[in-house]
Amino acid sequence: MTPQPRWIRAIRALFVLAVVVILGLSGTLSAQAVSYDPITGTGSTWSQNALDQWRKNVASNYGMTVNYSGVGSSAGRRDFVAGNVDFAVSEIPFQTAPEDGSAPEVPSRGYAYMPIVAGGTSFMYNLKIGGVRVSNLRLSGEVVTKIFTGVITKWNDPAIQTDNPGLAMPDKGIVPVVRSDGSGSTAQFSLWMSKQYNSLWGAFCVKVGKPASCGLTSQYPTYGNAKAQSGSAGVAGYVAQDYGEGAITYVEYSYALKAGFPVAKVLNTAGYYVEPTANSVAVALLQAKIKTDVPVTSPDYLTQILDGVYNNPDPRTYPLSSYSYMIVPTEVGGVFTAKKGLTLGAFANYMLCEGQQQAAALGYSPLPMNLVLAGFEQIKRVPGADVSGVDINNCNNPTFKAGDSPSSNQLAVTALQPAACDKVGTSQCVTGTAGATDDTPTSGTGTGGAAANGDPAAAAAASAGTAAGAGAAGTAPAAAAPVYDENGALVSGGSGTSGTGVAGTAVASPFTLADNGWGAQQSIMLFAGALLVGSAVLPPVLWRRLKPRGAKAGTK
Repeated sequence: MTPQPRWIRAIRALFVLAVVVILGLSGTLSAQAVSYDPITGTGSTWSQNALDQWRKNVASNYGMTVNYSGVGSSAGRRDFVAGNVDFAVSEIPFQTAPEDGSAPEVPSRGYAYMPIVAGGTSFMYNLKIGGVRVSNLRLSGEVVTKIFTGVITKWNDPAIQTDNPGLAMPDKGIVPVVRSDGSGSTAQFSLWMSKQYNSLWGAFCVKVGKPASCGLTSQYPTYGNAKAQSGSAGVAGYVAQDYGEGAITYVEYSYALKAGFPVAKVLNTAGYYVEPTANSVAVALLQAKIKTDVPVTSPDYLTQILDGVYNNPDPRTYPLSSYSYMIVPTEVGGVFTAKKGLTLGAFANYMLCEGQQQAAALGYSPLPMNLVLAGFEQIKRVPGADVSGVDINNCNNPTFKAGDSPSSNQLAVTALQPAACDKVGTSQCVTGTAGATDDTPTSGTGTGGAAANGDPAAAAAASAGTAAGAGAAGTAPAAAAPVYDENGALVSGGSGTSGTGVAGTAVASPFTLADNGWGAQQSIMLFAGALLVGSAVLPPVLWRRLKPRGAKAGTK
């Protein structure tokens, strides 16, 4: 065998050296990723499903540790005031006069509100007619308010029957399930009722011992046969149990999607019953007013005014649409340091851009450009944040493309008009909503029809998200899930401990998507592998192509 010349051996050595250098660089990048200081936050369960997925993504792709506990918006805001966390998440701002009489929520360090994800507060329910689960319930806003104020107590109430001409509503008691903890979901829901149905809400407030002008409340009053459960997972978990038949709750759409349960379509100003999909929320929020007429340093900057959303005349609108805030520090203090600010800034940038790609599949609606731009300004105020990558031109967000105006939203542009059977009248669409994929046969006097499938991302999540979410979270299949009685005692399955670690509480599973596990580290390893293969393959090829023909065996 003819020996290869020195230059071929040199090329091979250079290839091997390149692999060593690349692998060293990979190790350096890994070390740099680990240098992100862990950060911790508490608060909203409304947006927790999105946060949990994003935390998982940045952990696997960037070596970033973000700890988060869904303890409710009120508790999260209190933790931030006390300086015990680096950030909090809430659907409403700090309360200077909390309705429970507690101390004003006034942080001692500077802070800012940063929008993180939009969505619809939905009405998840468990109802059967003749043993068949109902998946196409429709409710007007007035009926919803009467249910959650104890005025309507039976499913066959004439007002509910009017909303549902295609269903023979059963003679069954309604069990409203409300939050037992202070929550942004309760605050948003009660604000909507106080704005839209003030007389009903005021009468209820008086009945439970509050002033008639009680307005927004984070603590839902207990009344009648209503059941109170902690957290979004708690209320959704109660409704999803067998004993939950007849129950209805208010919860972020994501939880119903994951649980495989339907939500009620809510009547909008245009006279259509609409489901809270990513598209219908995007349309609704086109009429949201965002406080930008105050200084960036104002505590009210970026807070939302939703009156226009509630009464948006677009027939594609879901009326109870809103978005959630991350409360970020603008000064070092408490447990927060400038080194943690580097992590918080990078995580916030990820959420506003790349993370929004998964919002619809998780049961939320991605933020539009105007809120992303406003969020960027808040990142710049976080001590220690690296703002070099904060650039709208490099923001991979599905609601806008190059050249779009901040007032536009690609989801709203592509949203379909509702089907004729979703309009007030004698017809009723039979198509299932949220996580309930089966249609509901017509049993009433009205005619049926198919709903417009205007949100393919949510539809895909409804059919495939359950398996993906369970696999990502490491949970058991639905058939093996624990079953509890209505007092919280374990009946079968599980270990008697909920996903929150609290024994004897039925909760819904976290909703996360499978992680593709591909990031910068994986790209570097692929490149290094290609170089290693090249070091073995290319030198012999070059040698055969470049050596003189006369050197072949047998040539004279």
